[in-house]
Amino acid sequence: MNWFVKFISSSIGKKMMMALTGLFLISFLVVHCAINALIFYNDGGKTFNIGAHFMGTNPIIRTIEIVLIAGLLWHIGQGLYLWKKNRDARPVKYLVNKGNANSTWYSRSMALMGTIILLFLVVHTSNFWIPNRTHQFFHGEELPLYDMMQEKFQQPIEVIIYLIGCFALYWHLLHGFKSAFQSLGLNHVKYNGLITFSGVAFSIVVPFVLAMMPVAIYFRWIT
Repeated sequence: MNWFVKFISSSIGKKMMMALTGLFLISFLVVHCAINALIFYNDGGKTFNIGAHFMGTNPIIRTIEIVLIAGLLWHIGQGLYLWKKNRDARPVKYLVNKGNANSTWYSRSMALMGTIILLFLVVHTSNFWIPNRTHQFFHGEELPLYDMMQEKFQQPIEVIIYLIGCFALYWHLLHGFKSAFQSLGLNHVKYNGLITFSGVAFSIVVPFVLAMMPVAIYFRWIT
C-alpha cells in the first residue's frame, strides 16, 4: 500500500490518475449524453422520463454516482495541482513569451476550461441533480425532470450558460482525450490516427448533442 501512495504522489502517478479519472468521466459522458438525447424523441418526455427514472433508481447507477463524484473531485484537484506546478516551474514569464513554441493553446487553456466546466457543473447540479436527489431522499419520489427542463430552458440566460459550458467541455476534451492515452502510454504509431480521430469526433458530437438540448427546448422544437 505504501508503494501505491508514493506512486500517486509522484508526478507520473498524478498524470496517470488524471488520465484514468478523465477516461472514467468520459465514459459517464457517453451515458449522460445518451439519456439526454432521449428528449429528441419529442414524445412529451415519456421516453426521457423512463431513462431518467432508470438512472435515478438503479442501485448500481446510484453507487457509481458516488464513485463519479469522487473521481470528478480528484480529477479537478489533480488538474489544478499540475497546472500550478507547471506554472511555478516557469516563473520568468518573459522567457516563454512564445507560447506556441512550447505548448499548444489547448494545453495552456486546460485549467481555464476546467474551471468553467466546474462552474457549469455547479449550476447544472443545482438546477436538476441536487433538487431531484434531495426530493427522493425526503419524499421517496422523483421530480418531473422533463417539465423542469422545459421551464428552465425558456430562460435565455440559462441557455447561454449551458452553451458556454458545452463549448468549454468541447475544448477540454479536444486536448484531454488524446492526452489521457499518452499519459497511460497507450499511444502508438499504428493507432495514433484512430485515437486522434476518435478524440476529435467525441469532442464534437457529445458537447453538440448536450448543447442542442437547451437550444431545442428554447426554440420549442421539442415540446
